[in-house]
Amino acid sequence: MFKNILLLATAAILAGAAVAQVPSATWNPNVSATTYRNPVINADYSDPDVCRVEGDYWMTSSSFACFPGLQILHSTDLVNWEIVGAALTDFYPDLSWKTAVQHGNFVWAPSIRYHDGWFYIYCGDPDNGLFMTRTRNPRGQWEPIVWVKEGKGLIDCCPLWDEDGKAYLSHGCAGSRAGLKSVLFVAPLSPDGTKVIGPSRIVFDGHETQPTIEGTKFYKRNGWYYIMSPAGGVPTGWQVTLRSRSPYGPYEEYISMAQGGDLNHINGPHQGAWVETQNGEDWFLHFQDKDAYGRVVHLQPMKWVNDWPVIGEDPDGDGIGTPVNQYRKPNLPSSGNFQPLESDEFDSTALGLQWQWQGPPSHYWYFCDAKNSRLRLYGVECLPDARNLADCPNLLLQKLPAEDFTATAKVRFAPNPEFKPRGENAGLIMMGLDYAALKIVDLGDGNFRLQRVTCKKCLSGGKEEVEAEVDIQGVKGEEPYTVKYASVGVGQVKPSARVTTPELWLRVKVKGNRPKGKVVPQTLCHFYYSLDGKKFHELGSEFSAQPGKWIGAKVGLFNCRPGSKNDAAWLDVDNFIFSK
Repeated sequence: MFKNILLLATAAILAGAAVAQVPSATWNPNVSATTYRNPVINADYSDPDVCRVEGDYWMTSSSFACFPGLQILHSTDLVNWEIVGAALTDFYPDLSWKTAVQHGNFVWAPSIRYHDGWFYIYCGDPDNGLFMTRTRNPRGQWEPIVWVKEGKGLIDCCPLWDEDGKAYLSHGCAGSRAGLKSVLFVAPLSPDGTKVIGPSRIVFDGHETQPTIEGTKFYKRNGWYYIMSPAGGVPTGWQVTLRSRSPYGPYEEYISMAQGGDLNHINGPHQGAWVETQNGEDWFLHFQDKDAYGRVVHLQPMKWVNDWPVIGEDPDGDGIGTPVNQYRKPNLPSSGNFQPLESDEFDSTALGLQWQWQGPPSHYWYFCDAKNSRLRLYGVECLPDARNLADCPNLLLQKLPAEDFTATAKVRFAPNPEFKPRGENAGLIMMGLDYAALKIVDLGDGNFRLQRVTCKKCLSGGKEEVEAEVDIQGVKGEEPYTVKYASVGVGQVKPSARVTTPELWLRVKVKGNRPKGKVVPQTLCHFYYSLDGKKFHELGSEFSAQPGKWIGAKVGLFNCRPGSKNDAAWLDVDNFIFSK
């Protein structure tokens, strides 16, 4: 099904407008004017890749089934990053897409490169093949994504344009689809980068020495062809560098970075991007898997020794780098002091760039009401085969921004009074392999119930359970008001007769808890509600968030209905605020 979506995808509308960056309320990688700490992005930007064009650095990352996909980030100093757009945007003419959410599928391990005036992004879909999109302006519209090579199990691709005009594409394979893993390939690529023009050739077998090698990044330096790839598995692996005098090998191998001692708390450091700055410095950006917090982005110093890259620091002199927690900043002009966007006041005519839908979206799902500075989410009928909220593509979510934070949404819920039977529902959710939510349920006759629900193993069809609940009395619609129409003069207008909830503040507090001897923290969540925004009441017990399929947990909003009707409930969201 994704092949149809990819072929029909257009980049007509970006996910949001330019927003002034402000310092994050939850995480700051800037220790001082000259020192940074890791992670530089404390959020789930899995499999990051970066390219430099003059003094600008552009990043993209895996987006899997979340849309807009292939989010684009920008920096001038490699430490402070802002979201500036998305290459795989949020509207698709194929409205027949009616299956449950494809958790963990679609967009895997992209690469971003600049060549001959074009920015290119290549990515793999393990069920369909390798794809590419490009643009002249990474902040703007990207071309419709196209197939580069069809085939099941193809992933983790990266182009290389050689000095002689030839081009190549490296890639890996997914054992779950291909029936083979731990091998890497190179294929000839058309000079314009749009199509593989010959068979892929296995150039490296890592079964004996570099198991589960994948995530290729292709470079050339000093006459050497380099493939930089992670091996050893996501939470426990290391960074491998391969080199050869020919793009097709044979390749020598070298471990450029591995996990250091227990004190550095950086497990499995690998899968990322080498960048050479305009000042001649070398740096490497990679991810660390932090379970429910996702795959966060680290920045490591890098140096070349005998034409091999050593990433991080090498205190014992064995030639294998270990990751740093804190280091001097690159010799680059400052981007400012910020992280990717978090809080949203909904004062724009487009969704903030930090938001992603759980599946390919529809323009029927929301209205950005900039006039009233609010977001209106419309109730969406659950798909026929939906077992719980994990099967609903209309969850509007964003990444967790730090280990410790509080997220609060100010909302008002207005069900459709003609919907029978009752049961329209909306609220705040912490989504992963398990989920917990504050769910406002319409009971009819102006009565509502706020439930704290939990669903274990939701991606496998787990049953949602009510853990705690409280009744909420509705509020009647406003009185008629007078309005002047140009054609008919003055008349009485009766607003919607809907009964709504009062204003509600829905809150989740998240605290990282690192058990003794563990590198990766638990993600402990407590849920609260308030009727005045001041006094908050906890509802339900502590919930331990879990990662999603290949992604971290995500927090956000939903509005669902159990059947069809010719109009929908709405959830008005005044703001969604992150705080420490």
